[in-house]
Amino acid sequence: MVRARAIAAAATVAATMAVAGVTRAADGFDVVALGALGGIQDGNLSAFLIRPHNDDNAVTCDAGALVNGLRVAEEKGAFAHITVPADVPLSRVGYVLTHKIKGYLVSHAHLDHVAGLIIASPDDSKKPIYALPSVGTALVDTYFNWRAWPNFTDRGKEPHLKKFTIADLAPGVAMPVKDTRMTVTAFPLSHGGVESTAFLVESDGEGVLCFGDTGPDSVEKTTRMRDIWSAVADKVKQRRLKAIVIEASYTSDRPDNLLFGHLTPKWILMSLRELDGLAGGNALKDLPVIISHIKYALTPEQPQAKMLAELQAGNDVGVRFILPQQGERWHFR
Repeated sequence: MVRARAIAAAATVAATMAVAGVTRAADGFDVVALGALGGIQDGNLSAFLIRPHNDDNAVTCDAGALVNGLRVAEEKGAFAHITVPADVPLSRVGYVLTHKIKGYLVSHAHLDHVAGLIIASPDDSKKPIYALPSVGTALVDTYFNWRAWPNFTDRGKEPHLKKFTIADLAPGVAMPVKDTRMTVTAFPLSHGGVESTAFLVESDGEGVLCFGDTGPDSVEKTTRMRDIWSAVADKVKQRRLKAIVIEASYTSDRPDNLLFGHLTPKWILMSLRELDGLAGGNALKDLPVIISHIKYALTPEQPQAKMLAELQAGNDVGVRFILPQQGERWHFR
């Protein structure tokens, strides 16, 4: 039923866009890692900018890093194709923030997923924050409450500065992303007792699936990851899912009772096998899978090399694992 509602809503949006004369040939998505890590490395926390390749208007999946992520991405040439109009007195970082990012998809209200959004809010432009109702409430109650931070939203403690409009997402129902050619469909996740979210961002029949923090179904005692795989299995089978962004916070030797609502390479591999089966088998070959939220370690060695080795050793479904660096940009098609 959830998948049927999502498909029907997406079809309605596509039809509306076609009538308006804005349908274009699909060419996949550009994804920029504004924040690649999880945990404690401030300035480089969960945030991925997503846009159709042939359209500069974007959203971010989470916003743990924002201005610093844009600055690093700019230094690496991720926005070299964007020209700031002569009459706009902004740097390219400022222009992308205020003119090209049209909204934020917030998976949950933990600080490492929203810190960049909060800190940038005084100089940001008006735009929506898309979230499940529980997440929107937590965001307003915890941060935009005139104690932790001024209330730049349209809800909660008055006065409402109304910089950000909270747009409630219904699970499994596609919603147009304002001022873009994208829709977003939210799927609830279980993150150690906190409701988190996976977002299916779609345009021209193609999609990118971006996960917030989540634990494995068997540890969390839910079916939420399987429900998401069931909802996107047909798109995977048709090669219309262009990339997955999914978290792995620890190496696979982490005990299940210390996951705190996160994944490891072992659990990612098991879950991807489940998706492959639901998609009919041999359906994931060369699918890009970005591993987000790897926690920065206060030790001489970081976990990335070990995690990549674990992922590659068990990669019997043939996906293309990517361990991102902040500021990197990819074109997935």
